[in-house]
Amino acid sequence: MANVTDLQTKYSKLAQEYSKLRAQNQVLKKAVVDEQASSLSLKEQLKQRDQSLRKQEQEMDSLSFRNQQLAKRVELLQEELAVSEAKGKKGKSKGDSPSQHGLETQSVFDEDLQKKIEENERLHIQFYEADEQHRRQEAELKSRLQELEKDSEQHQAVVDGLTTKYMDTIERLQSDKARLEVKTQTLEREAKECRMRTEECQQQLRRCQSELNRQVKQSSSVIQEKVPFNDTSEYLAPSHLKARDVAGQALNFIQDLVAALLNFHSYTEQRVHIYPLDSSIEPISPLNQKFSQYLHENAAYVRPLEDSFLQLHQSITEDTVTVLETVVKLKNFADNFSSYTHFLQKILPYQLKSLEEECEAPLCTAALTAKNQELQSDTKKVTSVFEKLQNYINILALPSKLSSTSAVFTQLAACLHSLHDAIKEMSKHYNQKASLEQELPTVTQKLSTTSECLLGSLGSLTSSTGKIATFFSNNLDFFTSSAYSPRGSTVTLNPLQAESMLANKKKAAAYINAIKKPRPQSVPYREALTNRRILTSSTESREGLTQQVQQSQEKIARLEQEKEHWLLEAQLGKVRLEKENQRIADLESQLAAALGGSPNPQAAAASTLAQSHEETEKEQKAAGKETTLCTSLVGMLCTTPTVEHVADEESREQLIKTHYMARVGELTTQLQISDSKAVHFHSECRALAKRLAIAEKSRETLSEEVKLANQNITRLQDELATTKRSYEDQLSMMSDHLCSMNETLSKQREEIDTLKLGSKGNAKKNKGR
Repeated sequence: MANVTDLQTKYSKLAQEYSKLRAQNQVLKKAVVDEQASSLSLKEQLKQRDQSLRKQEQEMDSLSFRNQQLAKRVELLQEELAVSEAKGKKGKSKGDSPSQHGLETQSVFDEDLQKKIEENERLHIQFYEADEQHRRQEAELKSRLQELEKDSEQHQAVVDGLTTKYMDTIERLQSDKARLEVKTQTLEREAKECRMRTEECQQQLRRCQSELNRQVKQSSSVIQEKVPFNDTSEYLAPSHLKARDVAGQALNFIQDLVAALLNFHSYTEQRVHIYPLDSSIEPISPLNQKFSQYLHENAAYVRPLEDSFLQLHQSITEDTVTVLETVVKLKNFADNFSSYTHFLQKILPYQLKSLEEECEAPLCTAALTAKNQELQSDTKKVTSVFEKLQNYINILALPSKLSSTSAVFTQLAACLHSLHDAIKEMSKHYNQKASLEQELPTVTQKLSTTSECLLGSLGSLTSSTGKIATFFSNNLDFFTSSAYSPRGSTVTLNPLQAESMLANKKKAAAYINAIKKPRPQSVPYREALTNRRILTSSTESREGLTQQVQQSQEKIARLEQEKEHWLLEAQLGKVRLEKENQRIADLESQLAAALGGSPNPQAAAASTLAQSHEETEKEQKAAGKETTLCTSLVGMLCTTPTVEHVADEESREQLIKTHYMARVGELTTQLQISDSKAVHFHSECRALAKRLAIAEKSRETLSEEVKLANQNITRLQDELATTKRSYEDQLSMMSDHLCSMNETLSKQREEIDTLKLGSKGNAKKNKGR
């Protein structure tokens, strides 16, 4: 079927191309007619040029002939002048009258000669200009002819290439057409077979539907006749699903309300710091300082509302019975709402005093004072409505004291509507106040932006309270209905009854699942014995391995303790060695001083040796005593009492302390590094999640752009094919036109050559004359 649609689309495309080609053919016909008309006009222009050329050649011949006559006339006049001069010399002796007559005749000849010379010069200039113009026109025509020949050769090469290319495409398209025709025939046969199969399937479907309807009627009649008990009391209606859905919607509205309240209190705090006194320039009043301090603590009262309601939503699951008696988390929400209401009552007098302080400002107008008074009444009204809401929510949190909850829910819905109206009035009055403040001359950009943000928070607060009021009114029937009780009963469930009911429900579900599950196949006795033997051996081996692991872990711990002990012993040995080296150096220095200062060095050496012998004996005696135990905060150590016992003990304590302090420092640094890495990884994961979401969105947009680009490409390819065809037709027409023009140019060239030859012959004849 897809191939048939492809064929149809191809045929439609071919039809469109045929229509385009027909339109282009008309255009090309018109272009051919225009070209023919232009060629005729060019021929006429060429004839006119030829005629003008002939006229100029005739004029040139006549001028050359006239020039020759004038040259002969000049020669004759020069001869006559020479003769007259000779006669004048001879007749000098004669009177004045003949000389005067000769001078007059001489002046007449001179003037005539001057005129002839000027005329000859003018004719020479005209002849030269005509010759130059002829040469220039001839060079232009030759260059144009060469360009046209080059263009014709290029066009001919392009036409040849396009003809070969499109002959190949025509052959390929013909072969594709034949193949597609065969394919369409096979697809038509398959379509017929599919229609027959679909008809058979529809008949089978009708038979199955009739059979199923018959079985349903039969089973329903059997159930009505044979089943003695049919519980249609809807005792366990699935209202927990509805309750969870309602709680989820309410959670979204509460989150919007919390965000709007946070923004409202924060922007109110900013406004207190800006107006009527700017805290960055001069200190504000103590009342406004206290008010801003209280407003700064608003998150501690507003955030718990969202958290407690989220816990309430999470406590409603499929395994719980959702009624007022079993929803324990409602009490936490009521307590948090009460704390927020107390917060509003606490900031109410400060808010009223702040508005009064704005009225006492020097630039406060009467209209602003009126709006501030209206805002005072609005804040009082909003606080009183929140107090009413607190009372109703506290009553719902203690359902055992209620006789009927429907009245409480109805009053709560009305109270929510009144809250929406009060906040709406407050937003309207504040908007009017902000517009009046913009007209003041001392208003700053900071105050205007804060007022705009405050108006935005009031708008979001109005919309969120309106959504909550409409949501509560729409679900009022669900809130007032008795979800888990038999029909016609007004008795509500207590938590114990709800737990027993859920336990019975789980037992019934488990029983039904056990009935539905197929029983497993029995295992043969020998296979069961082998499995038991394998199981006991595996458990014994597992117990042995666990014991080995515990022993190895204990051994590792003991070795670690010994390692720490010997490390401390090594450090103590290093300290003792340093002290012994220092003592030996002191003794050597004392010995050198004694030997250098005493007159009898042998006696001094003997005395020092005796002293050292006595010290060694004392050390040996001290070493022979019993060992003593030294205890400290770190542990116990067996030592032998020596002279330097106290100093060693203090150094050991100091070394142990420094060692453990270094270990504690290393562990704290490792802990800080791990915490920072965890925070860094967490932030990276969040950033990657955001980037992934952005990448998904960008991928979708890019896929759509790619689709649009592909569509544009196909459209442009079609247009390119049509333009190619039109250009090919135009090129063919132009090639024909160029051929005709070449023929005409060759004829004109021949005529020009013949005319040139004729003009040369005429020039030679004139020269011969």
